[in-house]
Amino acid sequence: MLEPALRDWLDRQAEPLDLGQADPETVLPRLADAGLFRLGVDEAQGGSGGDVVDAVEAVAQVASHSLTAAFVFWGQRAFIEYLLQSDNAALRERLLGDLLSGRQAGATGLSNAMKFLCGIEELSVRAREEGDGWRLDGRLPWVTNLRKQGFVVAAAVDLPGGAPFIVALPDDLTGFARSEDLQLLGLQGSNTAALSLDAVRVARDWLIAADARSFLPRVRPSFLGLQCGMSIGLARRALDEVKAQRGGARELLDSEQAALCAELAEVEQRLRQGLRDGIFASQAAALFRVRIALADIVARAVQLELQASGGKAYLQAHGAGFARRWRESAFVPIVTPSLVQLRAELCKQEGGAQA
Repeated sequence: MLEPALRDWLDRQAEPLDLGQADPETVLPRLADAGLFRLGVDEAQGGSGGDVVDAVEAVAQVASHSLTAAFVFWGQRAFIEYLLQSDNAALRERLLGDLLSGRQAGATGLSNAMKFLCGIEELSVRAREEGDGWRLDGRLPWVTNLRKQGFVVAAAVDLPGGAPFIVALPDDLTGFARSEDLQLLGLQGSNTAALSLDAVRVARDWLIAADARSFLPRVRPSFLGLQCGMSIGLARRALDEVKAQRGGARELLDSEQAALCAELAEVEQRLRQGLRDGIFASQAAALFRVRIALADIVARAVQLELQASGGKAYLQAHGAGFARRWRESAFVPIVTPSLVQLRAELCKQEGGAQA
């Protein structure tokens, strides 16, 4: 799926992007030029056809080279998915072409909303009606793909006395401010920052969904499914590195590597099947379990890579790729919704079922 030139570029840029030593503005056009944002988008809407499973596989393939690039990919493709599932055809027509071509950055600011959907926290942006639109106040503390050249971000908004809604916010609105890039442990080239809204006026023609409570369960399978692609790609790469280490006592790890590859393939199949059958919209717990299982596989795969590599993995001259994957693996459990949040939601659902 990935052309050799893109694979080579991702391999060369993986370390600089992770450490913030490369230009983050280059990632989006590179992925767009390869046609990756068009996967799973109907041809009539400017895509290349297929379904969201094709987009998940593309995220996985990018993640096997650079999790930073895959994180940007996820943000862009998730925003595209919101537009595809929106009732606002005019907004979709206005934005989709530039998003698919990479001329416009789309950011998924719905992490707070997904936690709101599970009852974990309140929405952090509030609105009041004003003319043909709203005035917004609040903060989004962690959003990815906020390109400094410009972006549009999706946000869930609390409307006192009315239904919470989803709106797209272009970066040039008065009172809308982007922070400096967050100082992350890795993934520093992902254009991740905080957003603050101070009396931001937005018109109704930027509305993505009038009822967040019905829209969020519809898009959550794609939101989490695309996110799972990051774990799949990272696990695949670590397991490939294990296989590449041959000779001596390392052959004792062959059976463990094969078993973990088989386990990964089985979980991938569950993800593909659930996305294509549409069961994750009504059976969110099944999707949560897939995400938890993939995070566990990533942790074990990277640990196995360390064992297979031995002491050279701890030498800076030889172990840079492993060190980056170690940092990348530390991100998997905490990306929203975190594993703790998912497990808490599963416990709540199981407790309710027993009651």
